[in-house]
Amino acid sequence: MPNWDGAASSLAAGFLLGGMFALTALGLSIALGVMRLVNLAHGELLVGGAYLGYFLLQQAGIDPILGLPLVALIVALIALPFQALLIAPLAGKGLDAPMITMFGVSVILQNLYLLAFHADTRAIDTPYASRAVSLGPITVAEIYLIGFAVSVLLVLLVHWLISRTAFGRDLRASASDAEAAAAMGVDVKRVHALTFALGAACAAVGGVLLGTAFSFTPSSGSSYLLISFAVVVLGGVGNIFGTLLAGISLGLLQSLGAVFLGDGYRDLIGLLLFLLALALRPQGIIGRAVR
Repeated sequence: MPNWDGAASSLAAGFLLGGMFALTALGLSIALGVMRLVNLAHGELLVGGAYLGYFLLQQAGIDPILGLPLVALIVALIALPFQALLIAPLAGKGLDAPMITMFGVSVILQNLYLLAFHADTRAIDTPYASRAVSLGPITVAEIYLIGFAVSVLLVLLVHWLISRTAFGRDLRASASDAEAAAAMGVDVKRVHALTFALGAACAAVGGVLLGTAFSFTPSSGSSYLLISFAVVVLGGVGNIFGTLLAGISLGLLQSLGAVFLGDGYRDLIGLLLFLLALALRPQGIIGRAVR
C-alpha cells in the first residue's frame, strides 16, 4: 500500500526544490539569451558559491542566508575581469569558441576545487538545514521553505531589473539585435559583462542554498549543470517566468520519479526531460524571452 503521506511530502519538497532549480538556471538562461554564451562552467560557479557559503559560516560565523548578498557580490566581482579576459575577446567568433573556453574553465575550476578542498563531501551545516516543518500530513525540511522563498524573491527582482530599469532596456536591446543596439548608443560590451556577472551571482546564491540543503563535492557542478540546462530548455531561453515554471515542474517530476522509481532516478528524469524538450518543443514551455 503506498505511503500517501510520504508521497505528499516528497511532492511538496520537489515543488520547493524546483524554485531553487529555477534560480540556479536563471543565470545560464540570461547569458544564453543575451550573450549567446553556452556557459559550461555554470555548475562550477554554483559550487564555488557553495564553498564560499561554507567558509563564511565556518571562518567568519556568518549565517549563510544572511551572507547571500556578500557571496553574490564576491562572485560578481570575480566574474567581471574573467569575462573581460576570456569571453569578450571571443565576441563575434561564433558559439563554438566561447563554449569550448568555458568547458576548459569548468575542468580547471573542478581541479582547483579538488586541490584546495580535496574530494571531501561537505555541507553547510545550520540548524534550519536539519529542522523539519510539518503542515498536516506534509513534512519538509525548513531549508526548502527558506530556499524557495529566497529563490522566488530573487527571480522576481531579476525580472524587475530586466523589465523596469535602464540596464534592463539595454539588455533587452542587446539580446534582440546587438549591432542595432550598439548603433543606437548601447554599450553592448558593458551589458554583456554585467549580464555575465549577474548570471554568476545567481548561480553562486543558488549554490549556497543547495549547499545548505544537500552535501556537495568539487565535482557536484556537473549534475547541477544538467539540471540547469533542462530548466532552460523547458522554460525557454531568457524567459524568466518560464524558467521559474520549468524549475518547479522539474522538481515535481523528479519527486514523482523518486516516489515511483526510487531516489536514484532523479537525475535520469532530468536528462529525459531535457532530451524530450529538445526534440518536441525546443523553444520551451512558453518560448524565448529577453526581448
